Amino acid sequence: MTDVTNALGAGTLLGIAAGAVLLLLVLIMRFKVHAFLALTLVSIVVALLTKVPFDKVVPTLLTGFGGTLAGVALLVGLGAMIGRLLEVSGGAKVLADTLIGKFGAHRAPFALGVASLLFGFPIFFDAGLVVMLPIIFSVAKQFGGSTLKYAFPAAGAFAVMHALVPPHPGPVAASELLGANIGLLVIVGLIIALPTWYIGAYLYGLYAGKKFDIKLPSSFLGAVDADPNHKPPSFGMVLTILLMPLVLIFLETGLNTAIVLGWVAKDDTLVNFLRMLGKTPVALLITVFFALMVFSRQHSLKHLEKICDGALGPICGIILVTGAGGMFGGVLRASGIGDALAGVLSDTGMPIIVAAFVIATALRVAQGSATVALTTTAALVAPMVHASTGISQLDLCFIVVAIAGGATVLSHVNDSGFWLVGRFLEMDEKTTLKTWTVMETLLGGLAFIFALIGSLIF
Repeated sequence: MTDVTNALGAGTLLGIAAGAVLLLLVLIMRFKVHAFLALTLVSIVVALLTKVPFDKVVPTLLTGFGGTLAGVALLVGLGAMIGRLLEVSGGAKVLADTLIGKFGAHRAPFALGVASLLFGFPIFFDAGLVVMLPIIFSVAKQFGGSTLKYAFPAAGAFAVMHALVPPHPGPVAASELLGANIGLLVIVGLIIALPTWYIGAYLYGLYAGKKFDIKLPSSFLGAVDADPNHKPPSFGMVLTILLMPLVLIFLETGLNTAIVLGWVAKDDTLVNFLRMLGKTPVALLITVFFALMVFSRQHSLKHLEKICDGALGPICGIILVTGAGGMFGGVLRASGIGDALAGVLSDTGMPIIVAAFVIATALRVAQGSATVALTTTAALVAPMVHASTGISQLDLCFIVVAIAGGATVLSHVNDSGFWLVGRFLEMDEKTTLKTWTVMETLLGGLAFIFALIGSLIF
């Protein structure tokens, strides 16, 4: 592929890349082509234009697609199962009710946000928000005030967790494309997610609640989609299920650190076994089976099997889009476009982490989907990252967070989350732009700033 790069030149390759992104946006936005189909088609077009040999086109596509799915599909599928099991069992309501009881009525928005942060670890933004909204409305009705005061701390928590913390598809795909350690990314993502949520969602939610008096929606239903015939799990059990994968992942990361520091032997059998248990797919698998064992006391095995099966259907599209983003990245690597982009950005002196945020922001604004923006940006900057020297695993994690920040800002009319929040809270488009769009921009901007500061310090 070096000959191809030299033959076409950096300017031509970057022109093809710009045209490819433009074509991708036109297909998705103007002609409403599904992102999976659009990414696949554009990948083939780029391969042909950059003169990838005909017999190498399909293998290049499959290598990028399969390599990404190998790291993404397991995590997303297992995380969805954990979230669905907790949802159907009534675990989300138990979590919110208990935290409100502990924090007190005057801190109900904070309690709802903390509950959503915990529940947002395994469950996606859309699903988590839909599950929590009836609880949010119940709390708002009980304590009064604008619905935004209660909804935004919770919605912002789901948005932050979905963007920054594995096993959500965006950060998982970006970590796979950039080669970041996913266990370390969980820690870095959580450390950045907490202050980002507190400032950008909780404090802003309180401010928005004072400025915008949003009444309870007329479609409010005060019940959660849980089985009323079974006793919900205890708060301690819900917390155990949510924290179990985190503890196991931290175990693996801690043991890796201990090996580097020389505290334990690298070839110790027990150490390596424990490290294996802490690998994210294994940690989530253990958690799924633990949850199944716990809920089997109240639910039949057949019912639990249906719950797990139902969790997988909604995520198929997300997984395919993520894999297609990896496919696009594979073509960019094979064509030499990524190396050309790396050269241009290095000439401008723009740091990789800043370039990653800028590219992700442009894609987010242009086409709306955070997942597409995140995976496409990671694919674009991956060759630039791999061609650079002196980038540590911490740096890679900060770059992933910066990309996620860019993929979060400026949610507007081409983002499904914009309509989801606006319609559920019965806000018009203008009010949604003044509230939701501002909060998403705050969250994405804060995440980038924290990541940039971290990259300068460490």
